[in-house]
Amino acid sequence: MDKRAQILLKTLVEHYISDGQPVGSRTLLQRSGLDVSAATIRNVMSDLEQMGFISSPHTSAGRIPTQKGYRLFVDSLLTVQPLESKAVAQLRNGLKSPDPVELISSAADMLSQLTQFAGLVLTPKRKRIAFKHLEFLPLSDKKILVIIVTNDGNVQNRIIIADKPYSASELVQASNYFNTNFSGQTFEEVRQKLHLELQQMQSDMNHLMSAALDASHKAVENDKDGVVIAGERNLLQVNELSTNVTSLRKLFDIFERRTSLMQLLDNSQRAEGIQIFIGGESGYLPLDECSMVTAPYEADGQVVGTLGVIGPTRMAYERVIPIVDVTAKLLSNALSNT
Repeated sequence: MDKRAQILLKTLVEHYISDGQPVGSRTLLQRSGLDVSAATIRNVMSDLEQMGFISSPHTSAGRIPTQKGYRLFVDSLLTVQPLESKAVAQLRNGLKSPDPVELISSAADMLSQLTQFAGLVLTPKRKRIAFKHLEFLPLSDKKILVIIVTNDGNVQNRIIIADKPYSASELVQASNYFNTNFSGQTFEEVRQKLHLELQQMQSDMNHLMSAALDASHKAVENDKDGVVIAGERNLLQVNELSTNVTSLRKLFDIFERRTSLMQLLDNSQRAEGIQIFIGGESGYLPLDECSMVTAPYEADGQVVGTLGVIGPTRMAYERVIPIVDVTAKLLSNALSNT
């Protein structure tokens, strides 16, 4: 593609992103800055259409970008704008929590607020979940509160029903036994060792220990890896999506199931820097009307997750890209300092 065709395609995509209307030859003549005739522009547009970069809606004489046209635009023609200082300050202020879980939730919210699309963050994968501390507290006759603290700082509270009443001193003894013998070990390690010991140790604590381990396992299982999503409803305000009920249904089904999003974000995590998925080319977002911009984020120098934005294919990429990029950098810094 020669330079003139690139300029005209870039102008067409930018204008279409700006106002959402098919772009005609007269508009391109005025906006492109090229010293050519209208007939020349029409010829170039015809060539671009034959190559699959633009198409002509039936209701208009103008052209709109195709998925292939958007791909060339973001790969070769896009001029990314630095993120304005006000937005950077907003991100810094929103990512100050000492709690990693809250930081990730805030990152999704900030992405949504700044882009007015859907923000999402793939949560860090748990590598080795181990007990740090466990405590039993009496609630009523046979009802006991189990406080479980894991090595990643996560705290879970679970209520178990014992087979008999336990005194406060017995619960303290059980807590001390558990913490002395199993602190720093994974759930599976504890399960195997406790099973052997309980076979050898016939005591009133058997049921209590088993119930505590089951409660602990369920607590962490309920807090497993996933995707935090914010601002899905922003997409209801996007014309291209709000007028297409089928597309919206597909998109919200993906949000609901989340499996495809997790796979896409997980794959993005292995790549460096910003990744842009346009339309259905990723294989995980089966919508030509949607695009996704992602970036990996780190903790202590190691990539631990991915964050991004889902919006219409007709999004202002030059602004969304730096929002995603800066959010990833600030979240990485915040997680490394928690």
